[in-house]
Amino acid sequence: MSKANKKKFSMKSVPIYAVLILASLLSLFPFYWMFVMATRPSEAYNSIPPAMIPGTKLVENFQNVLDQIPFFQAMWNTFLLCTITTLLVLLISSLAGFAFAKFHFPGKNVLFVSILLTMVIPPQLGLIPQYYLVSQLGWLDTLFGAGIVYLLNPLGIFLMRQYVSQSVPDELIEAAKLDGCSNFRIYRSIVLPIIKPAFATLGIIVFTLVWGEFLWQFTVLRSPESYTLQVALASLNESYNMDFGMVLSGVFWATVPLIIIFLMFNKLFISSITEGSVK
Repeated sequence: MSKANKKKFSMKSVPIYAVLILASLLSLFPFYWMFVMATRPSEAYNSIPPAMIPGTKLVENFQNVLDQIPFFQAMWNTFLLCTITTLLVLLISSLAGFAFAKFHFPGKNVLFVSILLTMVIPPQLGLIPQYYLVSQLGWLDTLFGAGIVYLLNPLGIFLMRQYVSQSVPDELIEAAKLDGCSNFRIYRSIVLPIIKPAFATLGIIVFTLVWGEFLWQFTVLRSPESYTLQVALASLNESYNMDFGMVLSGVFWATVPLIIIFLMFNKLFISSITEGSVK
């Protein structure tokens, strides 16, 4: 009877898995096509029918990228900017989320709603005042100036508040206070170990957001020595006869670190999502 039930269950699951496999292939296809174009000459970009099999010019196209821009310097700048920004966002968001979830103070709800309302404001509206403040502080053309606008993350504060509210029992915090623990000791010894999955989720979101950001970094960074990958790759598009194979080769290698980061933390990312759905 159990075998029949398993067989019946598996047959019902076939359409679901088929849809998931199809959706996965469609999601991966742009990355595969980018890889194919990165291995072919520029003429293959407009070929009909389009090329679907990798070529032999991957190394040559990437060498052209290295001849045009300081790719590895830009990658290091991007990695440094994303890492420091992500760590600071995790620290600020987790502290704020812990405070909003477990402490009571005047104006808490008003302040929390005000922070969430900033999510509906297009970032382009704040470009000029943010640029003015950064220029007045002398942070133009620095990685600190390029990353400071991401430190207050409304989504991160909301995510941490919800996770702390659901995962950290009030009784545990009260017991720690009775034992003489300070608020920061409670945060460090009790809250942080519990919210590790939320850390992974928010960390991946912030890291990919900063890695793919272009407008603000293009506005603030001016010298090639401080360029991030997005700004450096944009300089490849200035010529009239653009080499698509070279450009897509640079974009391909700029995307690889994001895939590695996700594969490193995907277990914590998935556990955060499944734990939240169960609760």
